[in-house]
Amino acid sequence: MLLRTAARTAALALSLLVPAMLAKPAAAQTAIGETGLSVTGTLGFQSDYLFRGISQTRSRVAGQGSLEISHSSGLYVGAFASNVDFLGYTPRAEFDAIGGYRFTALDTNFDVGATWYTYHNFGRQPGQFTLNYMEFILKATHEVGPVTLAGTVALSPNFFGSSGFGAYIEGGADWNTGFYGLLVGGRVGYQWIERNVRFGAPDYANWNLTLSRPIDLGNLGTVTVAVGYYDTSIGRADCGGGQNICRARALGSLTWKF
Repeated sequence: MLLRTAARTAALALSLLVPAMLAKPAAAQTAIGETGLSVTGTLGFQSDYLFRGISQTRSRVAGQGSLEISHSSGLYVGAFASNVDFLGYTPRAEFDAIGGYRFTALDTNFDVGATWYTYHNFGRQPGQFTLNYMEFILKATHEVGPVTLAGTVALSPNFFGSSGFGAYIEGGADWNTGFYGLLVGGRVGYQWIERNVRFGAPDYANWNLTLSRPIDLGNLGTVTVAVGYYDTSIGRADCGGGQNICRARALGSLTWKF
């Protein structure tokens, strides 16, 4: 059943992405004439869908897709889709709307944007809280030789599940080893939540260590194979009423960017 759900999600993403490619050979970016616009898409499967270290599919496989239209000025809009599975709730798919502006200053790349997270088929009843929420996100990367330093700050006026103000900060680095194209990455983050009981977990730290290998397919784009170790500071007793979605785990993924 879950595999069929993942396949349907990937098929939906593909149906959105293919027309946008203007029937041209797939590439990492597809230019739209002389408009300054370009289109980028991804399709992928993961052994789990982790968001800041917490499983969104209850430790099951996820099929995902994304589409982005960007302008040479730095402005961009996009969308993301994935199957999800939350205990006690009806949504089976997440659809996100994304927009922002990218620019470079002081030899550092910045991305200032916002994401609207929505959950398909969640039937909100009178007196019931909503799962949908908005985040305002600032990302920055800075290259130092073969190492790319990365940082993220995200703020939400009313976080997932109507859990009140949320703030997230993350830092880390990616190292291009120069050996067979292998990339080593690591991240450490911390999530603050105003209404922890509503969210189902305390404020927590999360961290990961990943190994990835991008494979250039020429006009067909890039396929990236990745494996990683992910964990959080949340004990099982504090994880959504005793769920097993906050524990340490390995994650594997295969992503096609075109």
